[in-house]
Amino acid sequence: MNEQEGRILAGENVGPVDSTRVPRYAGIATFARLPRIDEVPSADVAVLGVPFDSGVTYRPGARFGPAHIRESSRLLRPYNPALGVLPFAALQVADAGDLPVNPFDIAEAIGAIERGARELTERVPHLLALGGDHTIALPLLRAFAAAHGPLAVVHFDAHLDTWDTYFGAAYTHGTPFRRAFEEGLLDPSGCVHVGIRGPLFGSGDLARDSAVGFQVLSAPEAGDLGPAGIAERIAARVGDRPAYVSLDIDVLDPAFAPGTGTPEAGGLTSRELLAVLRTFAGLRLVGADIVEVAPAYDHAQITGIAAAHAGFELISAIAARASG
Repeated sequence: MNEQEGRILAGENVGPVDSTRVPRYAGIATFARLPRIDEVPSADVAVLGVPFDSGVTYRPGARFGPAHIRESSRLLRPYNPALGVLPFAALQVADAGDLPVNPFDIAEAIGAIERGARELTERVPHLLALGGDHTIALPLLRAFAAAHGPLAVVHFDAHLDTWDTYFGAAYTHGTPFRRAFEEGLLDPSGCVHVGIRGPLFGSGDLARDSAVGFQVLSAPEAGDLGPAGIAERIAARVGDRPAYVSLDIDVLDPAFAPGTGTPEAGGLTSRELLAVLRTFAGLRLVGADIVEVAPAYDHAQITGIAAAHAGFELISAIAARASG
């Protein structure tokens, strides 16, 4: 019997590979070097890769995001000092691998992502999805709304992603929240964009976005408020509704996340984003995604490391709330 089998039989959660015994650069690159989902009897949180980027409107490459985030997560350690929690001891977290999705048929891919996410959420209470482009948020929201009802969505992004169509296409990375609203997946009284910035197509974009139900906390406003003020605005908006976090890595300034498909100057810093995510221990967080990491435009794993740390903070927030 190996050590992992012994811990399972003892009823303990199986955590990451011990980096004092196996160097971080060795072994299989699961998220944070956690066990695979087939290596544990059950899980509280599953990390799921969704390598799909056929909905992008500018630079492709986010299909390689899940592998890049996992590789960048090797340096994560098991204790979160800011929250005072050992998330992988408080919860059984496991890597569920990648969903195989059709790269040529967006409708078929969306259906496959929804089916895969529904199957997983029937067995695991919380899911962190690694994208992939922002198109994947729609099928993920379908799966979570089926389990929890309409969701309060905290959407970190440079862009609204509530446009109607691109080139006549209704399903792209710029339209998921418009479709989610139309399908009744959102609780419009609890949704908020954070980090919006840059030029728009016209003044009507913001009016149409407001009709979908989102409040906008722009990047300039976020800079004035600071992390504590941002967190207060989010908490006031979301309340105790079931909450879903959708984190487009381009919410960060390109200095902190160059590896993305549609970068915009003037974004949040990594420190600001992580500080806000730590406050989500106060939210009833049911699931999250981290999308638009495109490693071909990354260097020194800057973007991948930021995404990995964001994932760690989201899991830590769930663990902190579960621990009371």
